[in-house]
Amino acid sequence: MAPLDPDRARAILDATMELLSEVGYDRMSVDQIAKRARASKATIYRRWAGKPELVVDVICRRFDMDAPPGEDTGSLRGDLVSIFRGLCETVERKHTLVIGLSSTLVSNQELARTLRAHMRVTNLGDVRALVERARGRGELGADVDAARLFEVAEALVWHRMIFTGPPFDEQFVAGSVDGVLTPLVLAWSAQAAG
Repeated sequence: MAPLDPDRARAILDATMELLSEVGYDRMSVDQIAKRARASKATIYRRWAGKPELVVDVICRRFDMDAPPGEDTGSLRGDLVSIFRGLCETVERKHTLVIGLSSTLVSNQELARTLRAHMRVTNLGDVRALVERARGRGELGADVDAARLFEVAEALVWHRMIFTGPPFDEQFVAGSVDGVLTPLVLAWSAQAAG
């Protein structure tokens, strides 16, 4: 069986993302995706087993799972602001898709299981670099778990997205970094050093 033409695959994934944003997962059907992408259902089923696999493919291809790139600002706080602001921008760009999927992932265990099975590991290179730079400058006395730090940062952004909504303005970024992330990183480092 010949692989799916990349342009055809892109049209199908674009149609899936548009429908997810417009009608949500539960109300979206493979028929609607096929119609919007001007593809046959057979073409879709040759590549994807069904709606969950299509949606997972969209999420994994279109949603940045990696920690956003951060810059070396010369301070722990500045580096945290840089990465946290990037995370906010990523989630805000995907606002409609995120809102449409968040409740679905809780209520639809088939989709949640499929997503967990296909989700690649987040690249935390810039978060690890941030910790190493802070240690090198003497701002941290011991190493801090980059994955744990990124999970807390993501939790702050997702909570804002789901419960209070954007915008992710400078007040939110500064409050999150100064009131939560910096004190937490310093406490974790002190705990690890002690």
